[in-house]
Amino acid sequence: MLKQIFATALLLFSLPLFASEGEASKPFDLNEVLVHHLMDHAEFPFNIGGTKVYEGHEGFDPHAENIFVDHTSGHRFHFVGGTDLHITRRVTMMWIVSFLLLVIFIPAARIIARNPLKVQGRFANAVEAFINFLKKDVVDANTDGHGHSYYHYIFTLFFFILFCNLMGLIPPVGEVIQLGIESVNAGEEVPVTAHAEASAHHEPIWIAKVWNGITVTGDVSVTVSLALITLLLIYGTGFVYQGPKFILHSVPNGVPAPLYILMWPLEFIISPLAKSFALTVRLLANMTAGHVIILALLGFIFQFQTLWVSLASVPGAIAIYFLELFVAFLQAYVFALLTSLFIGSSMHRH
Repeated sequence: MLKQIFATALLLFSLPLFASEGEASKPFDLNEVLVHHLMDHAEFPFNIGGTKVYEGHEGFDPHAENIFVDHTSGHRFHFVGGTDLHITRRVTMMWIVSFLLLVIFIPAARIIARNPLKVQGRFANAVEAFINFLKKDVVDANTDGHGHSYYHYIFTLFFFILFCNLMGLIPPVGEVIQLGIESVNAGEEVPVTAHAEASAHHEPIWIAKVWNGITVTGDVSVTVSLALITLLLIYGTGFVYQGPKFILHSVPNGVPAPLYILMWPLEFIISPLAKSFALTVRLLANMTAGHVIILALLGFIFQFQTLWVSLASVPGAIAIYFLELFVAFLQAYVFALLTSLFIGSSMHRH
């Protein structure tokens, strides 16, 4: 029912499947669950100019940051030198989010464009309601009606963040499929081959790597990238609407000269940076905190394995999950609202 229930259950139930013969099942480790479902790492190798170094050859480092498995030979390898552009878990989830946005909004736009004055159905009407809300109450309300040039970006920003937040609350489809496959094959005797001997650790199937259920907006590199775009728009809008005078007009009108000297670096440099930092941390913290709480509550069940803990943890996790659904919409709205507000504030001198 909940993504986090699947998360903890998947790891707990899959530990015996991944263990070798005669090896006892690994004890439940909540820290391992948190790291697995919150941290990013490379899944698909992509290096430009580097050299592959295989396990057992000179130069192979078993403690290298990114180690992959060659599906042909089963041997592990990593790259030495070159430029690492490995495809990570969050990148694949961003691909899925982008695909869903295209699949949903392109047909909706075509349906609405047939006759904008006619109600085309629930699907198109729901999309149009969201768009009109963002247009009137978010962009236009904070840019004094001059936000037409920013509609496309703010709309894309809102829906991208929203879908990233919601996709992080959906069970990891790829891991669910993998768990089902390995549960079916758990009782089958697999002959020992050179390929099996060469691969000493478990390698997930491709669908588990692609649809891993990780929350994209729970990564600082994603939130800071979105915030930096807002920072560029703040400066860009200021120069477009005010010209070079934006440098001087960043300080409110009527400020005495001695105070102006003190306020200028704060208003022109520190203030935009602080706004971007606030956008970064707000989205990151809100989308990470709820997941940690849910995983911790459900982790208590597997850690203590008592009925009383379950009776307290499950309702608490469900309540936090529904709160996270609200937070997913709220944080997308807040990010779009503040971006519009910051852009509008740089259009004119105050």
